[in-house]
Amino acid sequence: MTPMDQYQPSLFAETLPAPPPELVALARRLPPSVRFGTSTWTYDGWAGDVYHRPYRGAQPARRLEEYVRYPLFSTVGIDSAFYEPPSEEALAAYARALPAGFPCVSKVWDRITAKRLNLEGRWGPLAGQRNPDFLNADVFKDAVLGPHERAFRDHAGAFVFEFQAMRGRDLPDPLEWADELDRFLEQLPAGPRYAVELRNAELLSDVHGEVLKRHRVAHVFNSWTEVPPIGEQLALGWTFTAPFTVARALLKPGRAYADAVKLFEPYDRLREPLPQLRRDLVRLIDEAVRRRTEAFILVNNRAEGYAPGTIRAVAELWEEAEDGRGTGEG
Repeated sequence: MTPMDQYQPSLFAETLPAPPPELVALARRLPPSVRFGTSTWTYDGWAGDVYHRPYRGAQPARRLEEYVRYPLFSTVGIDSAFYEPPSEEALAAYARALPAGFPCVSKVWDRITAKRLNLEGRWGPLAGQRNPDFLNADVFKDAVLGPHERAFRDHAGAFVFEFQAMRGRDLPDPLEWADELDRFLEQLPAGPRYAVELRNAELLSDVHGEVLKRHRVAHVFNSWTEVPPIGEQLALGWTFTAPFTVARALLKPGRAYADAVKLFEPYDRLREPLPQLRRDLVRLIDEAVRRRTEAFILVNNRAEGYAPGTIRAVAELWEEAEDGRGTGEG
């Protein structure tokens, strides 16, 4: 069953064009355990494909009503939660816009995951200082988990703890890191699904994987500036650490985020296909299906310029590979 099958149209739906039949058909041929979505969703460049109504500003809850009608989208990444936890009111508005059971992947507030607070104005006098709430489970439970439990429980697919690159004296050795993470994960309530995304290649070690497995926490396969490509992460051997997995196709490895923004804005079309990234995602899908593991695959506009187009290309590539296996050509 696809998101379109589950979706109960609201009053505006009859004024919107029907989704393209070829996308509906493609979505129905995908493995039901594989969920594609985008990292955030408030982009004017998607007009005419994902969005057909006019919007003034971001209007995230209202745009979600259209987002979920796109046949290939069966999850979404709430990336803005990294900068500030959404309020119960905002989460309730999102919940009203989503069909029942539509799971979202929420990034966790960086007040919990930043070893050192960056120089942005939101941190005030703490900017540039060691973070006093790094790996503070109580802050997570109060500021992040509590509002989700009260207003968004039906849509909490997974929480992603994104640890941005640590440098110099802030970077622990792999054993020290594993101990820190282990102590933190022990304090998290059972029930919600958690995932960890590292931006330091040095910390992608076997002992890190053992900690994730012990707590049934997913490794996030991420395509990012300073980490090995997703295909190399697959080859590590330990990276399926939970009954579900998360992949985030964010950037071409080696490319700075700011450079991708300059290259790809306003995110209205595919500008730079990345064949290796697409093949790696197909390999990840195959492995998730083989393991009977639910997979959340999130794509950012900064990967190829247009996240919906990347998702369609990966879905078509997976289908081609599957057809080839069926005829003995794969």
